[in-house]
Amino acid sequence: MDTHTADFDRPTALERLTERLRARAAAVDAQATFPAEDVADVRAAGWLAAPLPRRFGGQGFGTEPDGALGLLALLSALGRGSIATGRLFEAHVNALKLVSAYGTEDQLARVAADVHAGHLFGLWVTEAPPGLTLRHGVLRGRKSICSGAGHVTRALVTAQAGHDDPVMALISLRPDERVVPATWHLAGVRGAVTAAMELSGLQAEVIGQPGDYLRQPEFSAGAWRTSAVTLGAMQALSACVRDILVERGRAKNPHQLERVGKLRIAEQTARLWLEHAAPIAEGMHAPGDVAGLVNLARIAVEAAALQMIELAQRALGIAAFMAGSEPERLMRDLATYLRQPAPDETLTEAAAWFMTRDLPC
Repeated sequence: MDTHTADFDRPTALERLTERLRARAAAVDAQATFPAEDVADVRAAGWLAAPLPRRFGGQGFGTEPDGALGLLALLSALGRGSIATGRLFEAHVNALKLVSAYGTEDQLARVAADVHAGHLFGLWVTEAPPGLTLRHGVLRGRKSICSGAGHVTRALVTAQAGHDDPVMALISLRPDERVVPATWHLAGVRGAVTAAMELSGLQAEVIGQPGDYLRQPEFSAGAWRTSAVTLGAMQALSACVRDILVERGRAKNPHQLERVGKLRIAEQTARLWLEHAAPIAEGMHAPGDVAGLVNLARIAVEAAALQMIELAQRALGIAAFMAGSEPERLMRDLATYLRQPAPDETLTEAAAWFMTRDLPC
């Protein structure tokens, strides 16, 4: 579907997509298989191209300031249906954002053509010893935590190229190639099919300059997108708990009502933080303000989600731990997805920045 005719803004379109993802989520989790039908739905609706700048046929979701709230709605809708699919799409957005920010116009044009052709992009930055190197345009080594392994057909990776700071490099892949047989399995977000990838011998094209991947504020600012997927999963868990309590005839129990009220507060806390942080992250603000505010939002969402997991467990009792049930899967996926790196450092850095400044409005 041409992205100019895709139904981006009507809530019903996102609701339909969410329900389709939700209907498949249990089977995807049980089999730990790539959500091919989910990605096909996202592709058919034109949403793979939504993050591209408008001049390249996108909607600017994540690449232009006024696309922030549209992207928030899309990422949270995906998270409500399937954290795994939301995880894959968020990485796709992240890769396109980085090429848009640091690549040349010609590079972005070629990436846009690939997106319109249906390619799903990945972002692989976690090293497997001894690390990934780039010499004379050829990669040598592995990446260790690669979501979409064997299914992503374009990926942005970080590699050492003779500088102190890593470079970003763009690679093309064929499906089902270069996946290292798994020696470990994640407990949650299983549909993201995260594995190591052997990249030795692949041709790669450098994007930007050494150190661009670590450049602020984008290095920290992108965390709001991960939190947006988390918000969707929180909304799904809140609704799941409510529905189960109604089915059990426990909807009027005062102790359960207290828990449901706190679930709603946690859900709204996360939403309000993100609705404030997303436009600032994508707008023209001081880098320190952007990084600091998004880091605070990330920690606020994490705290609200962890509180929600505890409340759900108390509300549902042992039923919350029935393997493969909807609440168990949602909580397992949430707990896994929340484990983003360095939360303590993230909080203290943000607090230090705002010790002498007010939060941006």
